Amino acid sequence: MNLSGIHHVTVETADIERCHDFYHGILGMMLVKKPINFNNTTSHRLSFGDAKGSPGTLLNFISAEEQDYREGTNGIYAYSLRVPTDRSLYYFKLRFDEHSIKYDGVIQLNGRHALPFYDMDDRLVYLVSDENNIGIPYGTPHIDSPVDSIHQIVGLGPVLLRVEHTLPTASVLKQLLGMDRTTEYKHQSSAQLVQVFSMAEGGNGGEVHILQSSGLTGQSGVHHAAFRAADEDTLKQVLTVLESANVPNSGIVDDNYFKSLYFNDLSGILFGIATDSPGIDGHAESL
Repeated sequence: MNLSGIHHVTVETADIERCHDFYHGILGMMLVKKPINFNNTTSHRLSFGDAKGSPGTLLNFISAEEQDYREGTNGIYAYSLRVPTDRSLYYFKLRFDEHSIKYDGVIQLNGRHALPFYDMDDRLVYLVSDENNIGIPYGTPHIDSPVDSIHQIVGLGPVLLRVEHTLPTASVLKQLLGMDRTTEYKHQSSAQLVQVFSMAEGGNGGEVHILQSSGLTGQSGVHHAAFRAADEDTLKQVLTVLESANVPNSGIVDDNYFKSLYFNDLSGILFGIATDSPGIDGHAESL
């Protein structure tokens, strides 16, 4: 059983229209599913991705009741978005200044430059540079994005977890999902060690970072992170492993554009496994 990297991240938001304005209008991300009608209250989802709707580039938003986001433990505390170069981070800093978007100074995530910023829900997100990155390649730029193709967001970067007890989550990633613990680095503010788990070729598109942190359970609004299975046979292998370990799960679900399954680890984090096929064609107008 070999997982191929990060497939998608799904996030909750109370205002889908404001979400579209931010992620498209400011970040330049493009829809890969048909744009919703903001006057139609039955529409509750946005999906952004590269020009082909490729697995590993998909960031989904689902409508949810308004909530207070708070820093804490036992959750996905942030996700990251890949940009081509270090200069792209500077480009987005200028763009954030232009639109009065809050951001912090450039840091390093596992040796790569990253720019922390806060989205329309005041949620922490990172832009991470692919300069000198070796591993899973990033996606295909759009020709009609408001951001120039040399700086466009073209994939999902490392998923960042904060848990009170690292061993149960690390065991799920390594023993059940077959990831490798490849390295560790010091967290930029707490100086605690962050464990890095990798899939496939690794790099920005294939890493999960785990930070140990005590305290109250946080609420980042990140619903789940899903990892890539090449096909349904691989998905069934994961299901067999989970059931052999008596891990409660959703069973295989048909999500229209891929097959998937979902489960929680002992800290309560929701993980998904999703197939690369049949996939999304990448053209929102035709879906």
